[in-house]
Amino acid sequence: MIYCVEDDTGIRELISCALISGGYKVTGFENSRDFLNSLKTEIPSLILLDVMLPGQDGFQILSELKCNNNYSSIPVIMLTAKSSELDKVKGLELGADDYITKPFGIMELLSRIKAVLRRTSGNSSNAQTIVIDKLVIDLQKRTVFYDGIEAVLTYKEFEVLSYLGRHKGTAVSRENLMLNVWGFDYEGESRTVDAHIKTLRQKLENAGGIDIVTTIRGFGYKII
Repeated sequence: MIYCVEDDTGIRELISCALISGGYKVTGFENSRDFLNSLKTEIPSLILLDVMLPGQDGFQILSELKCNNNYSSIPVIMLTAKSSELDKVKGLELGADDYITKPFGIMELLSRIKAVLRRTSGNSSNAQTIVIDKLVIDLQKRTVFYDGIEAVLTYKEFEVLSYLGRHKGTAVSRENLMLNVWGFDYEGESRTVDAHIKTLRQKLENAGGIDIVTTIRGFGYKII
């Protein structure tokens, strides 16, 4: 099931028809109230979330979802008429998995949905815990401990750390992190990655983990 939260009736119906033709089940909502109420009875596989909504805007809704353990793992694609880099970065930093600017083609939308679902389903692994020395990353509970002390991370900080942990000992480029954590091809937004690494390091250091994530100058990062 895919939820489409879009207040424009024409766009919502067009998306719904396209998704149904693509073999997906879809439920549309024109406001945040109906959408949030429906979440209490059914958890979708993916959410298409418009930014400009009556009442709560898409950014506020996204922030609520990522702060709720029941909904934080649901992939979200933002739909917006805004094309500024700041809006795009804001959505990514709040935890969006992808970002599509209106007007967009139906083929592009379906392709991005497939890519996000493939990427997020691929995050499930038989290994539910990553252990690196004193660092323990629980992929199921989404918790991080260093020597028994918890480091409380945001949704994206956890995704960055777990991705680096899965590739322990391998240098991971910023492009790779943007593509696999945020779902975007790298477009000069290295500050988004760097900002998350900075706060991630601070939280790990507060738990006693020093120099866990190292910088590969001019390339990216790795966990040794």
